[in-house]
Amino acid sequence: MTEYNAVVYDLDGTLVDLAVDWDAVAQEGAELLEAEGVTVDGTDLWGMLDLADDIGVRPSIERTISKHERRGAERSTRLPTATELPRSVPVAVCSLNCEAACRLALKHHDIATHVETVIGRDTVTTRKPDPEPLLAAVRQLDRTPEKTLFVGDSQRDKLTADRAGTAYRYV
Repeated sequence: MTEYNAVVYDLDGTLVDLAVDWDAVAQEGAELLEAEGVTVDGTDLWGMLDLADDIGVRPSIERTISKHERRGAERSTRLPTATELPRSVPVAVCSLNCEAACRLALKHHDIATHVETVIGRDTVTTRKPDPEPLLAAVRQLDRTPEKTLFVGDSQRDKLTADRAGTAYRYV
């Protein structure tokens, strides 16, 4: 750890496993968009968020997703990576989940006090793999990307780290 002066973690699949039925969330999102006359055949949940942006109904679909995520945070399972906390360097969370769900999960597993900042899907205007959420976390920790380690569980997380200029560790 001496080579890094900050660590940023993804949340779901890295520190905790949110108990979310993502198929049900996607179905509800599809129903909301179809009620607006938008065809969503073959569109994943993140694509649905983009479609919702395009037609100005993002708050509706965001409320639906966030409701499921918050409920899932309260029933989440702590993953082995969470045992790395606390760390001797500042820690943040950068997640595709809404900020409220991240904070609930961290609190539920008694690790919130070890995390200085949380950047969720709704904290900044872009989402992973765009580098801005990760860079926002690094800035809030008052660190630089070159000396930051991002820990995640997906190719999207790896791509985010590459784009942001941070090191990456897959779990």
